[in-house]
Amino acid sequence: MMSMAARAGSFSPYLQATNFAVTAPLKALVSAVVLKRDHVLLDPKKPFLCRDSLSGQSPRTGPAVSSSLNVSAGVRFAHTDIKIPDFSDYRRPEVMDPKKSSQESGDARKAFSYLITGSTAVVGVYAAKTAVTQFISSMSASADVLALSKIEVKLSDIPEGKNMTFKWRGKPLFVRHRTEKEIATEADVDLSQLRDPQHDRDRVQNPSWMIVIGVCTHLGCVPIANAGDFGGYYCPCHGSHYDSSGRIRKGPAPLNLEVPYYEFSDEETVVVG
Repeated sequence: MMSMAARAGSFSPYLQATNFAVTAPLKALVSAVVLKRDHVLLDPKKPFLCRDSLSGQSPRTGPAVSSSLNVSAGVRFAHTDIKIPDFSDYRRPEVMDPKKSSQESGDARKAFSYLITGSTAVVGVYAAKTAVTQFISSMSASADVLALSKIEVKLSDIPEGKNMTFKWRGKPLFVRHRTEKEIATEADVDLSQLRDPQHDRDRVQNPSWMIVIGVCTHLGCVPIANAGDFGGYYCPCHGSHYDSSGRIRKGPAPLNLEVPYYEFSDEETVVVG
């Protein structure tokens, strides 16, 4: 086999044909690397094209040899003209020090998170309360409706033993001026005989005046006053009989006639509602 010097000598024409000034030590290294590759001798009569440079690049035109074995011929510099934004003004003080561990600033970060969460919860609760309050207030009765929620009745206009009907909140209102006999009769009723037990004194403020809503508790019909088997009220729809205290005594109605809220402003005037 040819010696290393002979191989280098046979490759010297190709090195001389290059456009680069290659020093003697570099020429020896290039010759050794090229001639040692796959143990194939290059034919000096054929054109030489080195596609694999020592730096690992692949130039496409002509022979190319790097000027250094350790450093690439081309150097790409960093873009030092770009200014990196600084967000230090937006960072919390406890995380500004790069030498601190995350565990040291953990308590401060948790406190900040709790503060934000608590503030959000308070704002949410306040907003919900405001929305609910506005919704409920929108459903409340207006001033003109509230003005009609009360009715004033002159008791002097109702003779003893008679019943008068008034309209209150869209419902009939019965105001009855009872006699002494009716008062005594209703006070002596045995509560065990009543479907909806209730004493007469619990249904009136003044025994002489009986005030009830004139709506049958069965299906909502309007009873007839001073009628029925007990001399009180009689419902013609399904035959319910009430006494002069408005208590159910006979028929399908399950409950007594409703007693509204009322108060006596003086001896001759009552305000219902």
